Order: sequence, then structure tokens, then C-alpha cells
Amino acid sequence: MFSMNGIHQDVRNRRPLGLLVMVTLLLVGWAVSVQAMSIKERQQLDLSEYKVTRPNASYFDVQSRMKLLQQTENSLLLTQVQRLSTGPSCQQLLQIPPLDTKIRIPGFYPSPQAWREISGPLFKFEKAVANLAGAYVTSGDDYYAECMVRFLDKWAQHDALSKFYYDSAAPQAWFSTESMIFTAAEAYSVVRPAVDGMTEQKQRIDDWLKRLAYAHKAIPGQPNNSCCNNHFYRRALYASMVGVLTEDDELFRFGVSAIYSALNDMTDEGAFPLEMKRGRRATHYQNYALLYLIPNMQIIAQQGYDIYNLEVNGHTIHDAVNFVTDIMIDPEQLGELAPHEQYKGFLKDDQYLAWMEIYLSHFDAPRLTQFLDTMRPIANRGAGGYVTLYFMDPEAQQQEITEEQEQQARLYEDLE
Repeated sequence: MFSMNGIHQDVRNRRPLGLLVMVTLLLVGWAVSVQAMSIKERQQLDLSEYKVTRPNASYFDVQSRMKLLQQTENSLLLTQVQRLSTGPSCQQLLQIPPLDTKIRIPGFYPSPQAWREISGPLFKFEKAVANLAGAYVTSGDDYYAECMVRFLDKWAQHDALSKFYYDSAAPQAWFSTESMIFTAAEAYSVVRPAVDGMTEQKQRIDDWLKRLAYAHKAIPGQPNNSCCNNHFYRRALYASMVGVLTEDDELFRFGVSAIYSALNDMTDEGAFPLEMKRGRRATHYQNYALLYLIPNMQIIAQQGYDIYNLEVNGHTIHDAVNFVTDIMIDPEQLGELAPHEQYKGFLKDDQYLAWMEIYLSHFDAPRLTQFLDTMRPIANRGAGGYVTLYFMDPEAQQQEITEEQEQQARLYEDLE
């Protein structure tokens, strides 16, 4: 087993160099070159080969997974099936008021408590659609699929989420709604093929999601920041999914462009330079970037493209995966890219590991498996939903459920 203890050096032994290091950092920053692909460069990419080929495909093979869950003897998966198959009341969900007024949210880091309180209705929406998708997959009951359409149609008729405050100095509402658009689109993609009829409602939802996607992505973000970093990857995630649902190649290619941009920007080590700029949170944000890049690649792969093995300038996504694994285990592997005293709190929160479950459904990565063994079941409302339920190989983890995992399962059930 690897060590999760990080650096054990006594910082007092390095005091004589402290002033020199501080001055150096102030003058030249950490030794990472930030040469992100610009918006103009992204627009000039020839992505004409990428087209929506399967508009009814979700981000995983829903029918195959439902069949597997009906046959599995895996105790971890069976526990989730039991917990989720009796889903929410549609009548109660329909009482949730659509967010059709201007959304304004304070920044997370300056005001975490205020951010959580004001974000409550947004989380409630994400939880509702994620739980409906989970209930449908585990029960096979069309009630939950049809409820999803009724619920989203109500929001579509109110043109919800279309009004949000944006200023370059106050972008939090823009950030939060990008998560909501994808959460809605991914959950909808799980159930839409199963819903017979309801043609008008489904068309309204499709039109609403497409309208939201175009309006939201029209804001380019800030240079060398939200234009091109993890927030761009999250916008690309909803663009790919909505592009598939609405057979819109332009949106789909916008989503694909994020993969090319990320691989283009990558350092020789496999780092994303804009995430390395976050200092003590560089590891967190390297991981955070993968939280959206990997699900996006999964959507693209479902359309028939070998995107996981795409190579740009000699780099593949596997370089980024190997690098983040290295630095989570040993922060000294950051070298001069960022401080070695890294924040690791995110490793105790399963939602930040959701991408690993998706990645492991394609590739053997024993070190990632070690991260997940004690954290499953994994869920993330805005980056794949119930990913352990949807992606974990039943042979990967077969064991009795411990008390700790029972507690984790209760949290997982509610996507808290």
C-alpha cells in the first residue's frame, strides 16, 4: 500500500532558504509555463470528423447495465439497487419551483457558508434528476423515466436556469449553472429512449437544453483562467451531452475541443498548467480537471470515437491520470510545478473520485483501485451521478458491506 502522508520534511530545517524562495516565487512564479490554447486556436481546430452518430446513446450502455444489475451477485451493487429502486415521489418533485428568476451566488472560497445556503435549490434540482435516473436504472420502472420528462418539461416551460448574473469578478452563478445543465442532460439521456410518446414534452426539453447550452457557452470566460481551465472542461461536458441529445454537431465538437485543448496544454509531466497555478490546491485542481474530462471522453467514446487514446503533441489523457496519481501519493513529484505542501482534503470526499470509476471501466490502474476500495460507492451529482452503480465491474470489489460502507451508502443514496 502506498503512503498518503505526503511530505514529512521539517519546514524549520528550510528556514534559511525561505526568503529566497519567497522572493523567487514573487518574481517569476512556480516553474510552470502557462501557454493555454486560446479560444481562437480552439475554433481553428478541424474537428469535422466528429459527428453525433447515436443520439439515443447515454454516457453508458443503459440497457446492458440494467441487465447486469438484474443478474449480479455483487453485494456492493445489490445494496445500491435495493436503496435506489424505490425512488422519489413524482408528485413531490413536481412541487419544486423552477429557478426562473435571476440566479446570483457568492463565490465559494470567500463565502463558503453563504454559497452553500444559496446553492441549496440548485443542489435540490441536481439531486432530483440524479435520483430519478438511478431509480429507473435499478428498478426498470417507466414511472421514473416518465417522471423525469414531466419534471424537466416543467422547468423547460419556465425557461429555468436561463437567467443568471455574470460578471468577470463574480462568475459563481455561471459556474453553478454549467453543472446543472450537464446534470439535467446526463440524467435525461439515461431515460429518454425508454419513454414512449410524450413527444411534445421531449421536444421542449431538447430545445430548452440546447438553448441553455448555447447561451451559457457564449460567455468565453477569462484569459488563462475560466476560458481554458477546469471550468471550460465542465462547459464542454454539457456541450457534448446536449449535442448528442439534440444531434447538434457544433455543440458536440465544442465538447470535443476541450479534450484537444487539455492535451495540447499538458506539460511533459502530464500536468495541466492552469491547474498548477492553484498553488497548494494544484493537486486538487489537477484531479478536478479530470473529474470533467473523463466523463466527457466517455460521452464521446459512446459515439464511436477512440478518444481515450487520442494523442496531441505526444500526450494522452493517461499522462494526466498517471501524474495526478503520482502527486496524490507523493507531492514531491510536483517538482517545481507547485508547492509540495498540498491540500488533500478532497481525497476524503468520494465525489471527487468519480472520474476514477469511469476510467477503471476501460483501463487497469491498480493505484486508482486502491483509492476507491474503501470509498465506494462513489457518486457525484454533476459528474456522472451514481458512477459505481453505472460503471464498476462486479468482479472489482466483492465483499461484505462494512459499517463504514453502510454509512457511505446512506450518503450515496441521497447524493448529499
